[in-house]
Amino acid sequence: MNRSPFQPRAVFPDRLADTMLWLAASLHVLVAASFLFVLLSLSPANAAEPAACAGKNLLPELQASDPAAYAKLVGEAKASPNGEGIFWKIEKPGTPPSYLLGTMHVTDPRVVAMPDAAQAAYAEARTVVVESDEIADVKKASAAILARPDLTMFTDGRTITGLLGEKDAAILAEGLNARGLSLAAVSRMKPWMIMSFVAIPTCEMARKQAGMAFLDQKLAQDALDDGKTLKGLETMVEQITALDGLPLEPQLAGLLQVVQLGDGIEDVIETMSQLYLSGQTGMILPLMRVPPPGIESDDSGYADFEQRIIIDRNHRMAERAAPILADGNVFIAVGALHLPGKEGVVELLRSAGFTLTPVR
Repeated sequence: MNRSPFQPRAVFPDRLADTMLWLAASLHVLVAASFLFVLLSLSPANAAEPAACAGKNLLPELQASDPAAYAKLVGEAKASPNGEGIFWKIEKPGTPPSYLLGTMHVTDPRVVAMPDAAQAAYAEARTVVVESDEIADVKKASAAILARPDLTMFTDGRTITGLLGEKDAAILAEGLNARGLSLAAVSRMKPWMIMSFVAIPTCEMARKQAGMAFLDQKLAQDALDDGKTLKGLETMVEQITALDGLPLEPQLAGLLQVVQLGDGIEDVIETMSQLYLSGQTGMILPLMRVPPPGIESDDSGYADFEQRIIIDRNHRMAERAAPILADGNVFIAVGALHLPGKEGVVELLRSAGFTLTPVR
């Protein structure tokens, strides 16, 4: 596989934390944008199954190069409430049990397969709940974005090149060219929108273009095909508004970081996938806080990201899920980053009177 000429494949130790911050945003909020990319793509869908992604798990490298940082990361993960397990049973006296599955918004067959217990719970459920039910329809999801140009485009005359210096604009142009895009074509797009085109690995985008569904989308489509009731906890506009509301400066910095990473994005995706598949969801957020060696941690950008993209949405999803769960027999699927923590969906549902236990 050809690598990007402007950034080495290795990510640790100088770029992983910042890149994971923005890649997490891409995977957990920019689902609709990938729909838009596929919808507007000039390339016909390929019936053949695309090649698997070739990323590697970077955690062993961190453990070997900086054992202290790795040990701290593990300690923070263990201290995070509900940081282990992606599948939870939800109970309340007098109602049939429901279930909560943490997902990863990728087409990776290992993720899409779901644990056996989750497959059985889905089959029995009458109602299926996902973050946004608009994901069941690519055109509907794309239309939701296009209906709000103020969220995707600069409408005040600004351009991405005008916000970047000459050097950074050149870096962005080179990165876009490597992905078959031109800077001129995206010059009026907001940073988060451009991010949606560059933060998803080529292999992942190829699978989407070939018609492969990511886990949440497959669940939504299957629910409709199986005659189940499908509900969403958020709208696409609400999700996009959360990301668009992040300060512009860290958005620009994150865009440049991801662009320079090149195909190293596959390594970051694989690292997150391995954590997800092993049920170590509580380790992902602390990993974002790992600073480069010799540099003091600056949590300001992370704190804003965590509040807007994770915590605020956790509360919204839990509040909207509670009345749906009242009758039981519900299967809920939301991004795994929303499960752990004192203000994670698991803990918030407990506060609403439900009993949640991990299903091994």
